[in-house]
Amino acid sequence: MLSDIGKERRLRMLPLRRRRGAGRRGVRRGVYLLPAMLTLGNLFCGYACVVFATRGDYETAAPFIGFAIVLDMLDGRIARLTGTASEFGLQFDSLADVISFGMAPAVLVFCWGLGPLGRLGWAVGFIFVTAAAMRLARFNIQTVTDKRYFVGMPSPAAAAVPASTVFLYPAGLHDYREALPALALMLVPAFLMVSTIRFRSFKTIDLQARRSYKVLLLCALVLVAITTHPRVMLVVLAYAYLASGFVGMAITRLRRRGAEAGSPETAGEARPETPTQAVGPPRK
Repeated sequence: MLSDIGKERRLRMLPLRRRRGAGRRGVRRGVYLLPAMLTLGNLFCGYACVVFATRGDYETAAPFIGFAIVLDMLDGRIARLTGTASEFGLQFDSLADVISFGMAPAVLVFCWGLGPLGRLGWAVGFIFVTAAAMRLARFNIQTVTDKRYFVGMPSPAAAAVPASTVFLYPAGLHDYREALPALALMLVPAFLMVSTIRFRSFKTIDLQARRSYKVLLLCALVLVAITTHPRVMLVVLAYAYLASGFVGMAITRLRRRGAEAGSPETAGEARPETPTQAVGPPRK
């Protein structure tokens, strides 16, 4: 009789255990440590930038955004190479990017030069944060057709523009008139992030393929230039990538116009009709 009671209790508890087991299986407790640690370092750099910017130490705050860019480039590539990519890693990376490439540059530039503008200054900073969040959300849901290009300026590159500028001139802007150029420093990258202008992606570069020795020499020259003149070179690289989107758009439009002008249908319509010569009756 006691055994029958035990069996009945086990039968009653069976559905509850199954429900609990299903709930536990639905949430994965483990994470891939290597890419997650790199993303965590990215998040820490964004937080450190905010801390030093609020202290007025802009020369120390600005390079943290550069460190965050390097870590952001590494975590995704290492996750793909090691086969440790996951949905958690994707969402964690996006949240870290909002802090490092949205909030941190906005706070940095506000403390550095937008403060004299008052409400206009913090409103422009909020526009930059919103654009970075929208850019990352759109990147997560869009279906990529051409992996060679980004649709809209990527948020790390957009954050590099104000960060490199502050690093070049860490003294700050203390007058209302001096602070006016800082509006363009934030608004131009913000609108480029939510635009449809294509920017070149370097994710498709095959590092395992053989290259010419000249490529290695060029990399050495760039490394030496950044080491000897880091402030100037970082600004040049950041603004060159920003301008590359407009240059690529102009080249694409010129090619389309050339293709339309050279197409057979357009060429036939553009040619003026030549008068036909009168011919005599056919010879017998």
